[in-house]
Amino acid sequence: MRRAPSGGHASPLGPAFDLLAAYEPRGGCFFECRGLGVAGSIGPGAIEIGPVPDLRALAREALVVLRGVPVLEGASPPPVAMGALPFEARPASLFVPDRAVRRTEVGETWLLDRPGGGADHAPAFHPDRVTGALPHEAFRPVQLSEEPTHAGYARAVRVAVERIAGSELEKVVLARTVGVDAGRMLDARRLVHRLRAVEPHCFTFAAPVEGGILVGASPELLLSRRGAIVRSTPLAGTAPRAGDPDEDRANAEALAASSKDREEHAIVVAAMAETLGDLCEDLRWDREPVLEPTANVWHLATRFEGQLRDPAVTALDVVAELHPTPAVCGTPRRIARATIAELEPFDRGSYAGPVGWMDAAGDGEWAIALRCARLDGERATLFAGAGIVAGSEPAAEIDETERKFRAFLDSLRWG
Repeated sequence: MRRAPSGGHASPLGPAFDLLAAYEPRGGCFFECRGLGVAGSIGPGAIEIGPVPDLRALAREALVVLRGVPVLEGASPPPVAMGALPFEARPASLFVPDRAVRRTEVGETWLLDRPGGGADHAPAFHPDRVTGALPHEAFRPVQLSEEPTHAGYARAVRVAVERIAGSELEKVVLARTVGVDAGRMLDARRLVHRLRAVEPHCFTFAAPVEGGILVGASPELLLSRRGAIVRSTPLAGTAPRAGDPDEDRANAEALAASSKDREEHAIVVAAMAETLGDLCEDLRWDREPVLEPTANVWHLATRFEGQLRDPAVTALDVVAELHPTPAVCGTPRRIARATIAELEPFDRGSYAGPVGWMDAAGDGEWAIALRCARLDGERATLFAGAGIVAGSEPAAEIDETERKFRAFLDSLRWG
């Protein structure tokens, strides 16, 4: 093993260390699910990988850069790159933090100060700031602005359904935004803390993006790679949760039996099976969708697992092949993307793009940036979408996006 040059340091941390204590909103990344993940400082000594024209090129460049970072002494995990990538095919970047804390699947937590990374200038940990604060008052209607409005979104859904009936388009995912003028500086760390508490089984993330900080809690695993084993859990099809247990179960059962939602889900599963089947042997997936609960909605989910035919294929290589999936774009991909560009009156940025990390071994974990908002000082832009297929009705799709917005607006009161 190569020895780290002067300045590099790796040390184990206790099992009780909270990764959120290592996240600095003014210059950092955070990605965690069920206590496992990475928090990194993007200070003056961080390495930017990119901007690179597309995800395939970014995957190649990231591996070259990561394998050029000296390995620290001991049994510490390899160097990691992390970030949030755009939905559209445009130049993208990742960052190798100057200081990172990583908790692995074997339960180890490591502090990694990269050699030459300027760790002496990295932010100190703030365990006292991890806990949330009392919530602010609910946002008043005057503080909120929609794009498009309900009427505008309903028109877009109707146009999409007409296109599906009269062209090759089978499905398209259309999104809306809600702008929030909070009247106070929004705190990304407190928002992450709240989201993680509300959705403990989701992928909680925060990353710098153009125009601010993208913060969210995504229920959807795009791709996990550990050695040659890859996993993915696409979601499509949604129903509301209810406070009454009997009503909640009835909603879930109705979703499982819904021909519209099963059609939407089947389109996603077929595309994922084709793409992963080209890369994997012994690919297995649920033959019937399973019900996946989140705090405010039920989803239909299908769990994939396979073994890569080529062990040199990295996590980000697979992400580049999968993204954008029909779960966030539609099918056929080219027509769906063109429809989104025509019918959505805003730039998605990194909403519905991949967010996560990859290390020098090619392992990594990537979620889809859903249930998220871009924070910029006192303002936030929330994103929510719905999958449109032949049986879609505008009122139902508006209700789905509204439920997603309401849940996030409640969490934003802690931000």
